[in-house]
Amino acid sequence: MQKRNSSQPHHEELLKYLARMLADTYVLYVKTQNFHWNVVDTRFRSLHKLFEEQYEDLAEAADLLAERMRVYNMPALGSMRRFLEFASLKESDENLDGDIMLLELHQDHQAMSKALSEGIAMADEQGDPALADIYTQRLRVHDKTAWMLRSHLLESGALVASR
Repeated sequence: MQKRNSSQPHHEELLKYLARMLADTYVLYVKTQNFHWNVVDTRFRSLHKLFEEQYEDLAEAADLLAERMRVYNMPALGSMRRFLEFASLKESDENLDGDIMLLELHQDHQAMSKALSEGIAMADEQGDPALADIYTQRLRVHDKTAWMLRSHLLESGALVASR
């Protein structure tokens, strides 16, 4: 791993990736909060609580990523227009049933895990252990969240277990 001189500017690709991670986190936050507010399902209470825990975590993660952008003297994204411009995740349709909500969130958390793994490698390559650490912490959360969502899908029969 190469060392970064603190006066050396970060590679543009690394900063764009950080903006993408913030944007994807925020899009996932809004989607999860939407599902929390609008879930209509026989499992309302458990899904409502699950989604609330998830969007609260995502709000903290967005703050952490935005502050990291500011560490590099880069303006943090701050509008839905900008978030959607940088995000790879997509907003959701409305009026979905609980299983579709769970499936969409599961896929999004898996996508975040994959993207964060790539971001860790990029941050390591650019000699930025602090950013690699942030991505690693978030990777753990997204992996666990995807597993929990998958478990709910298996329990409901919406997803078949594979060996």
